[in-house]
Amino acid sequence: MCPSFYDLTGDAESIDRCLATARESLTRVEPQDLTEWQDDGAFVIDIRPEASRRANGYIPGAVVIDRSVLEWRLDPTSGYSMSDGPTRDDVVVVVCNEGYSSSLAASDLKRLGFRWAADLVGGFRGYVEAGLPIDEEPTRVVE
Repeated sequence: MCPSFYDLTGDAESIDRCLATARESLTRVEPQDLTEWQDDGAFVIDIRPEASRRANGYIPGAVVIDRSVLEWRLDPTSGYSMSDGPTRDDVVVVVCNEGYSSSLAASDLKRLGFRWAADLVGGFRGYVEAGLPIDEEPTRVVE
């Protein structure tokens, strides 16, 4: 397991090991299954950088939240949580550009008590490669 930022006694690990550790506890959603997950009530959270979203489009129904504030916007105890956001009992599928950062972010959400946190295999690029629909505008942006 990756050492905590506050655990200065731990040995450093590679990002590959941190990623593998994060994924051990995650459900990973295949792009072609995402719409079904959304239909079943999953919150899809897009954490890609703004430039990437503008250039490439948006997953229909996804909520855009900047990665730097993700935990604060989802944690209902933070004092900065989004309105009408997921509870810790809801399914949350995190999407990044290629499916790496989303694994780390979903793992962080699990540590915050979001037991159904998941991520999208291949990220947005995998979604596009699967030939799935793209919107030109976001469904919702939470700042």
